[in-house]
Amino acid sequence: MLESADINSLINTYLIPWGINIGLALLIFIVGRIAVSIIVGIIQKLLTKAKIDKILVGFISAIINWILLLVVIIAALNRLGINTTSLIAIIGAAGLAIGLSMKDSLQNFAAGVMIIIFKPFKEGDFVEAGGTSGSVKQINIFSSTFLTADNKQVIVPNGAIYSGVITNYSATGTRRVDMVFGIGYDDDIVKAKGIIEEIIKSENRILNTPAYVIAVGELADSSVNIYVRPWVSTSNFWGVKFDLTEKIKLEFDKNGISIPYPQMDVHTYSTEQKEENTEDSTT
Repeated sequence: MLESADINSLINTYLIPWGINIGLALLIFIVGRIAVSIIVGIIQKLLTKAKIDKILVGFISAIINWILLLVVIIAALNRLGINTTSLIAIIGAAGLAIGLSMKDSLQNFAAGVMIIIFKPFKEGDFVEAGGTSGSVKQINIFSSTFLTADNKQVIVPNGAIYSGVITNYSATGTRRVDMVFGIGYDDDIVKAKGIIEEIIKSENRILNTPAYVIAVGELADSSVNIYVRPWVSTSNFWGVKFDLTEKIKLEFDKNGISIPYPQMDVHTYSTEQKEENTEDSTT
């Protein structure tokens, strides 16, 4: 009789209450996970409708998912009678310590979010940023990947990109080709400009608007510098620049227009000549 009473007491005092608490905790966890999935799904749809970049949508959704799951786990543990106050304090302290130790990563994360939101460049653009230049291959939360002109892959932290100057050569559909051709002071300026103009008019990759410019821009030490400023589509920039340089040089050679080397006139005097000049000045 005594053993039966002890068993009944054990069941009523411990097993049934604990069983109920465990069942409720499991129910809280299961229902909580379902609710979290629904909430995250709604947030993803709202962010997508707001036309936020899919990378940022995925990252924000993942953060919200983990935060809500942590809340659900704490609620389930609280139902089991576990003191969650100290657990929350430990999680907070651990989060602070992790944040301080990963401040550079957090800076890169913040910069990545700014890049994704404000879009100073997009995938495929040719940019100069973070100490490198190349086509943007991929934009991630913490870093961006560039493909240089010589086909090297460079991964740059977003913090280094956003903290400096960003030059986007693909932001607009057109670019101006800035070129300088130096001719000799004895050469015919009008003839040289005419040759350049004929070459530009024959190049169908050069745009009519904005209009090109051919002008004497500088009287340098060794040459008269002619500035040439045609406009082209961004994709044609380097091809036009290389071709014009070659064609103009060849036409200058055919027409006897020189491209002078840097030179300097040096006047020398002998010691005897200096002495004669000194005597002449004293008499």
